[in-house]
Amino acid sequence: MERLLTCIVCPRGCQLRAVLADDGSVVSVEGNACKRGVGYAEDECTHPKRTVTSTVKLIGGTPVAVKTSGSVPKERVFDVMKEINAVRYDGALRVGDVVIKDVCGLGVDVVATANS
Repeated sequence: MERLLTCIVCPRGCQLRAVLADDGSVVSVEGNACKRGVGYAEDECTHPKRTVTSTVKLIGGTPVAVKTSGSVPKERVFDVMKEINAVRYDGALRVGDVVIKDVCGLGVDVVATANS
């Protein structure tokens, strides 16, 4: 089996071809211009991760943009969004402020990406 992917690690956007074994493991990766493409293809085929971006509501203010400080397993994105959607932040936020520490126990924080 094979998967065709567009690498998103850098702006090049290499077109990757990952060959998979019957057990789902990656046997080979072709089309990458750098070794980071191999790692991306292996992760995307075996355990995809995503950075989550959203907004949190401020009490008495407008929503503020936030994102996870690192990638989370793709199957946990909706759990992370549920926690983000429950936040009603009281006070001012600055870029980099932690809004939720260790969201869903995944070892990443939700941080502000804009000032309120």
